[in-house]
Amino acid sequence: MSSKITIIGAGSVGSTIAYTLAHDEIASEIVLIDINKEKVEGEVMDIEQGTCFRSPVSLTAGDYADAKDSDIVIITSGIARKPGQTRIELTQTNVNILKSITPQIVKEAPNAKYIIVSNPVDIMTYVFTKISGLPENQIMGSGTILDTARLRYGLSEHFKVAQGNIHAYVFGEHGDTSFIPWTGAYISGLSTDEYYEEMKAHGKEIAPLDKEAMLEYVQKSGGQVIAKKGATFYAVSATVCQLVGLILAASDSLATVSSMLHGEYGIEDVCLSTLTLVGPNGIQGKVQMRMNNEEVALLKKSAEALKEVIAQIEL
Repeated sequence: MSSKITIIGAGSVGSTIAYTLAHDEIASEIVLIDINKEKVEGEVMDIEQGTCFRSPVSLTAGDYADAKDSDIVIITSGIARKPGQTRIELTQTNVNILKSITPQIVKEAPNAKYIIVSNPVDIMTYVFTKISGLPENQIMGSGTILDTARLRYGLSEHFKVAQGNIHAYVFGEHGDTSFIPWTGAYISGLSTDEYYEEMKAHGKEIAPLDKEAMLEYVQKSGGQVIAKKGATFYAVSATVCQLVGLILAASDSLATVSSMLHGEYGIEDVCLSTLTLVGPNGIQGKVQMRMNNEEVALLKKSAEALKEVIAQIEL
């Protein structure tokens, strides 16, 4: 399939996304843009020198003008938190970077689908939605897709079952107030509690699932990776490229992307992750998965936490 994808930001995440798109033959044309021209040229040279093992692909270390007619634009630009810097200070810095990027890229690629990856991703998605002037169906954040992938890996390891048999999600912000709606978590059609009992009946040696510990694993594992190697980029690249595949597919799929809510679950004017229909026309609406009252309250708590941050930044 012929597709042009532009990536803004050639750091660890952006360059790994570019490599994965090229290696997995997801895109036929890739444009990588970064303020550091030497860095982006080096990344493109490194990637393209391994492209003899795949179908032809065009890679460009470019400028915004090179993004013209892109099908998808992926924004990864931003800085990491510095010692002594508050979360709000970091957020405002990355918001300012996004504000400088937005008019330049939207001018060149007004019809593209936009995937926001920069952190804090829910805030960045909200800001881009507000300032870009683009239809909301064209805009989505990577949200809790990575959190959901971590959850499914964790459940797979605990229950010793293939991840493809697991349907469970992480909702809310990509951050401290995320949560797992266990009401909608299933393994091969069974709830996690039912699956545990079924495996016990089959003589499998599986411990009861500690749901609080599983949530802690999902929330803390990214930080553990950063502490050990300085950054996370393989798993986030895999999840973003999966999302690109959903957009380029012939039909809609469900994913926990971050996008604007308009009354779903009683929540307005904030971007966070719930089940969302995503496909070739971008976002096609929210699917309101069954949740109990406690889970809905957790989603609202996550929304309020994000709104508190939004109230303190300058758009």
